[in-house]
Formats: sequence, structure tokens, C-alpha cells
Amino acid sequence: MKCLIVEDEFAARTLMQRYLSLYFECDVAIDGIEAVAAFRQALDESNPYDLICFDIMMPNMDGRDALKAVRQIESEHAIDGLDRVKAIMTTALDDSKSVMGAFTEGCEAYVVKPVDKNKLYEEIEKLGLIKLEVS
Repeated sequence: MKCLIVEDEFAARTLMQRYLSLYFECDVAIDGIEAVAAFRQALDESNPYDLICFDIMMPNMDGRDALKAVRQIESEHAIDGLDRVKAIMTTALDDSKSVMGAFTEGCEAYVVKPVDKNKLYEEIEKLGLIKLEVS
């Protein structure tokens, strides 16, 4: 499976890549503009992402606007429902306005930073992308 990590902060991006590389081939983007370009390129190459993890607060284009653009591209390609890329927002913002706004833009999950590996894996499992082993 293929994942795009959209994160402007080096340490957070590195940590997310370490967590997700156990399950996914990971690409990274440092802002929403790069993320939208990477998403479009992957779609054009018939090798789309299964998961995108967006940081909400980034320069140039934030995670919510990037997700909105991704959902627009999917609409243009008649990709809908369960065929859409799964999107998780990762952010230090845990107020209800930020959470609700992220879901309004089309994310399926929301993880508050600092990202807890087990919480991240649980959210990805809920999306049906991985199966965690029961211990």
C-alpha cells in the first residue's frame, strides 16, 4: 500500500514516516501544494495513494485546503465513496472547531500531536487499511 505524509516539520515528518513505513510505501510532502501535486501525479500514473496524513497547519497551503483540493480532483475523476483516498488529519489543535472543520473537508480520522503510534495504528485499522494483531 502507498501513503503520503504531508508535514512541514522535519521531526514530525520523520516520526510519521518511521511509524507508517511498517505498513506502507511512504512519500512525503512539506506542504499542501506539494501534496496536491503528488496526489495528482500518483493518480495520473494509476498508482494512487491509499492513505494521506495531513498536518493541518502548514505554510503555503494548509492541510484542510489540500484535502479539499484532493477531494475536488477525485470528483473530477468520478472517484467517490469507498474508492476515495483515506485521509487522517494530524495536528496539535484539538479544539472542536478544528476537529469539525477537518471532518467537513472530508477527513476520516483526526489524530492529535504528539502522534501516539498505537492511536495512529488504531485509526488506520478503523479505516480498514491494516489489521492489528491481538495480543
